Amino acid sequence: MPVFGNNHRNGSANGSRKRRPPRYSAFSLIKHGVVSTEWPRAWRTCDLRSSYDVVIVGGGVHGLATAYYLARNHGIRNVAVLDKGYLGAGGSGRNTAILRSNYLTPEGVRFYDRSMELYRHLAADLNFNVMFSRKGHLTLAHNDSSLRTMRWRAEVNKHVGVDSEVIDPAQVKELVPYLDVSTDTRYPILGALYHPPGGIIRHDAVVWGYARAADAHGVHLHQRTEVTGIEVQNGRVVGVRTNRGRIATPVVLNATAGWSTLISDMAGVRTPVQTFPLQAAVTEPVRPFLHAVVVSGSLHVYVSQTDRGELVFGASVDPFASYSMRGSLEFVEGLAGHVLELMPALSKMRLMRQWAGLCDMTPDYSPIMGETPVEGFYLDVGWGTYGFKAGPVSGEAMAETIATRRRPEIIAAFGLDRFAEGALVGEKGAAAVGH
Repeated sequence: MPVFGNNHRNGSANGSRKRRPPRYSAFSLIKHGVVSTEWPRAWRTCDLRSSYDVVIVGGGVHGLATAYYLARNHGIRNVAVLDKGYLGAGGSGRNTAILRSNYLTPEGVRFYDRSMELYRHLAADLNFNVMFSRKGHLTLAHNDSSLRTMRWRAEVNKHVGVDSEVIDPAQVKELVPYLDVSTDTRYPILGALYHPPGGIIRHDAVVWGYARAADAHGVHLHQRTEVTGIEVQNGRVVGVRTNRGRIATPVVLNATAGWSTLISDMAGVRTPVQTFPLQAAVTEPVRPFLHAVVVSGSLHVYVSQTDRGELVFGASVDPFASYSMRGSLEFVEGLAGHVLELMPALSKMRLMRQWAGLCDMTPDYSPIMGETPVEGFYLDVGWGTYGFKAGPVSGEAMAETIATRRRPEIIAAFGLDRFAEGALVGEKGAAAVGH
């Protein structure tokens, strides 16, 4: 984990000169591990300026990636990322870190496949080990209707050039021997959509990598900085009010999760978003045995195994809108029952902890990205349970949108205007469970 902040400034007075991230030799890593010397700071603590060219609200992977690509791809470095907590404190630190691109609509498949491409090269791009692990992704089908949907998704994926295919129970058993594929179960496995490029990644490493790289390009990262208001004059953004003072800015990006409607309301922009809790749990670590991500839409459960040996479980969002992030016994009981339907051999494993995050759901299970009726106010919200997968591509696309004032083709279908025009992007068939 990085050491947060210091008062050292690098580069020019306005922070525009790129500061090279620290590199560590094998010897220096051993030295820091056995000698009680202070580690270099991963990023700076900067004074809050009175003005920035761009202010990004939300210090998760979406906000940090946008800041990084603004600086790297477009040379816009007078950027501030604001978070009312610490970097990665929201959805980026509370998800189950599953990556995939086997969605249902062509727009969704292309979008998430670009994110997968960026994720695959992210460690080299950021010079930071993000611990990407390609495991393969299985979406189980328990009835004829689900199997038809899997075949539909497989054909759309193949048409767009994404590796996905429907496999039979014997092939499922070969990939995950602990799955019960017998025919006398309550939820028999009739097949699965197999997506070989899918996998998992270390979510906090992604946040730290983007933060360190953005800081190296001169971006200011402000933790414990809560936005209390957005100033709009004559239909355009002119500033942001925070608990640390006012910031003059012509551009504000709302890249929050859970609180996105509150930030949008400050600018007078209404969004069709509801917030729901999403719970997850993790077991004690055991010897690695699960070499694929397993998802069951019918049972509303997904499971993967981390590099440390823990099993990470999750389900669909809670059935009621709420800002609560407390775990519930009802969730654990339902989750355990569904997991044991799939893998009875796990009955002796112990759950170590559970947690919840907040998910902003849109009517069509797709994000809202791009400009709004308020000039200079942009949205990157409504990510439901699938926002972490899209972090890199969202940052890249939103940086291009802000820099060029044009929504790029890859996110053209995700604009706020689609709800008024009736041009919804129907991703429920591939995103209702979302993992």
